Amino acid sequence: MLFHHDASDVADLILKGELSVTEAVTTALCNIHQFNGRLNAVSHLQEREALKKAKAYDHYLSQLKDKQDLAPFFGVPLLLKDLGQEEAGQPSSCGAQLMKNYIAKRDSNFVKQIKKSGFIIVGRSNVPEFGFKNTSDAIWTGSVSHPLNPNLTPGGSSGGAAAALKAGLVPAVTASDGGGSIRIPASFTGLIGLKPTRGRTPVGPDSYRSWQGASIDFALHRSVRDCWKMLKSLQIAQKEAAFYCPKIEEKDLLALNRPLKIAFSYQVPAGFSMNSEVRLAFNHALHIFESLGHQLVEVPLPLDGKKAMETYYMVNAVESQVMFEGLSQMINRPIDSSDLEAMSFAIGQVGKVITGADYSKILAYWDQMAAHMENFFKDYDIFLSPTTNGPAFEQGKFSPKQDMIEQLQRISSFPKKKQLQLIWDMFEDSFEWTPFTQQQNLLGQPAISLPMVKTSNKLPLGIQAWSARGQDYLLLQLALQLEPEFPDS
Repeated sequence: MLFHHDASDVADLILKGELSVTEAVTTALCNIHQFNGRLNAVSHLQEREALKKAKAYDHYLSQLKDKQDLAPFFGVPLLLKDLGQEEAGQPSSCGAQLMKNYIAKRDSNFVKQIKKSGFIIVGRSNVPEFGFKNTSDAIWTGSVSHPLNPNLTPGGSSGGAAAALKAGLVPAVTASDGGGSIRIPASFTGLIGLKPTRGRTPVGPDSYRSWQGASIDFALHRSVRDCWKMLKSLQIAQKEAAFYCPKIEEKDLLALNRPLKIAFSYQVPAGFSMNSEVRLAFNHALHIFESLGHQLVEVPLPLDGKKAMETYYMVNAVESQVMFEGLSQMINRPIDSSDLEAMSFAIGQVGKVITGADYSKILAYWDQMAAHMENFFKDYDIFLSPTTNGPAFEQGKFSPKQDMIEQLQRISSFPKKKQLQLIWDMFEDSFEWTPFTQQQNLLGQPAISLPMVKTSNKLPLGIQAWSARGQDYLLLQLALQLEPEFPDS
């Protein structure tokens, strides 16, 4: 039985005694066995451990007199994204053959909070190698198929999570977002995808910065209430972390009680043009906002999207090189081009030519952008855009050609300027398809993709609302107001 209701429904059935935890977990495992061959959304199952925990949860419930204090998602089966969300004793391969034998030694703080929320982990969702892409097509673990059309991608890097949730294999999935990796799959599959404010969810104990705060762990959702309840359950005011975010104090997600002043633009970051069909869909969404009484103001793009992205590639290169140095120590030998996909290898190699001065200037530039946008949000509640510049695209559409692969494999032989240009060229076509979701990561501000519209061929397309740091609650209030307008609600 596929899960076509949200995680809150499953939790309620367990609480009322209408569904046992063992039944819920068994259903998820059976779904994965039956349908994962078509989707390739799940890269690892932990069947024995999940069933053992389910039986323990059922026994605990049978002895419990007052169930009102149970964790909000007690007994709900969940897939972890296989990208740094580590669980002791379980593999964590990040879609990379290089890490096929890696077993986590301890739970990440994020996973600890997932367990504290009551979820039972049943496995890992498939990702592109090290999460570098807006599609999920790792050579080692294989491409993930879109539930609506196997010839399309569900996006990336949380593509396996999105496919599993949309198809109903499980009622809950985690995800992460370092440049749109929650919001892009949400747009492509018709799900809700919130990238929270920097510092909102747990980090560490192995890494407290996650690409200098640009990447954050959270989830994808079927409903606004799931998104709200999970954010409340996972949020943490983590004083030992590099980036601190006060907790949301509201106990309930209340309806919006005022119209919002919403900025929007038809301009596209980095000088690209808005797809004509996306523009039509965006206009339809704007009419919905207007009909709800919100004030819409057309503005120029507030930031230089091309420069922002160029700096992001440089930071990713440095962070990747540091990661590969650690992996090299782990396997006790140097890493070469045969160990990694060409894209991953090239990004790491470029990290070697970025100087400390380069890096310091980039982080200062990010701070200036953040300050600029925080001032922008003093005048506007929300900045609105499409989430993506098109719906889900065909499998392999942006796979590098052979000549590009060869250049990437010998990228270190080129001058620094040529190396940086190659990285831009490698991503440019795919970036044009998904250019709206990166700046929020650099600035640490929240943004949410909402499944508001569909294209002429009935494919989902997300609309993105972006706001100031700490305004996650406002974004979810807006999502709650808009939820009845979602085509599949």
